Amino acid sequence: MSNDKTIKDLQKEVDDYISQFKEGYFSPLAMTARMTEELGELAREVNHYFGEKPKKSTEQENTIEEELGDLLFVLICFANSLHIDLEEAHNRVMKKFNTRDKDRWTKIDES
Repeated sequence: MSNDKTIKDLQKEVDDYISQFKEGYFSPLAMTARMTEELGELAREVNHYFGEKPKKSTEQENTIEEELGDLLFVLICFANSLHIDLEEAHNRVMKKFNTRDKDRWTKIDES
């Protein structure tokens, strides 16, 4: 597998995987619950690495990278199930940030 995948490649790869199962994509409500679950797992890992809550010796060793990957998979499933092109969604968000919010933050002096 190539490491240089586009968002469209990711969406197709996930769709190819899900399409092999009769059950297909979960409902939007179920996927929202799954995203919430995965976000909680990510938050737990971030808290272990950067917060005040060390991991118990009995807890499974996960990484922030793994949890972000799980969250990304569910996000792509959600988008695919609703026929949302994530590249287009990203472009719309960046346009919003580059127009509405262009002067919201202090810019780095490039001189």
